[in-house]
Amino acid sequence: MSRSSNGHHRAPSRTARRTRVVNTLGVAVLVTTVLITGGVAGAVAPSEKEAPPVRTGAVAAAAPHHKEAAALTGTAKLDRPTTEDITFTFDAHLAEKDRMDPSQATGTFHFEHLDKPGGEGAEAEGRIDCLVTGGKVATATGVVTKTDMPGLKGLRVGFSVHDVRGQDRLGYSWAAYGTPLDQPGELSKCTSAAPFEKVRKGTGDFEVLPWAPDFSGTPEGQDRRPR
Repeated sequence: MSRSSNGHHRAPSRTARRTRVVNTLGVAVLVTTVLITGGVAGAVAPSEKEAPPVRTGAVAAAAPHHKEAAALTGTAKLDRPTTEDITFTFDAHLAEKDRMDPSQATGTFHFEHLDKPGGEGAEAEGRIDCLVTGGKVATATGVVTKTDMPGLKGLRVGFSVHDVRGQDRLGYSWAAYGTPLDQPGELSKCTSAAPFEKVRKGTGDFEVLPWAPDFSGTPEGQDRRPR
């Protein structure tokens, strides 16, 4: 499937990855089970799995010019004590004209979970439909538009990022359930678990542009909550 983060294209894998949450030394981590539905297609060599160039600096520099209200950008891999190769990429933006309505956020997301670099797994990409940031923390949701995991297309998933100097953190809406397919009902916009996983140093970086809602012009008694 195509990737939104760096323009690379690859045929959808014929494998699907299911994950579940377990406790290891008291810390919640995901353990992966690969469900092979056929031969593995489009295997990628480890050298091709390097994190794509991070463009967060360019995005941050351009933000004042474009008068963005909020943004979440960048790509990085999760820091797991296993051979798992898990990459998340975001390019989410809330325009200045939509400052008071985070549900008008636009952009893309992509994530991939392999059992090892160049190994088997699944990936998904989609369109952002909500973004709220506060300080250096962001919460976003989006709808999956392309995936090689059966049943995932069309579902809303959520993400959270803590933009920390030295080592960012990331969370996802299915942390408490095992897989996105196990989420109960329809996920509400801008909903996710706390950013509990660390990003592996040297694999990339996330950047959060803080949201500053303007309540000064809201008439007295009017609902001030973003819709």
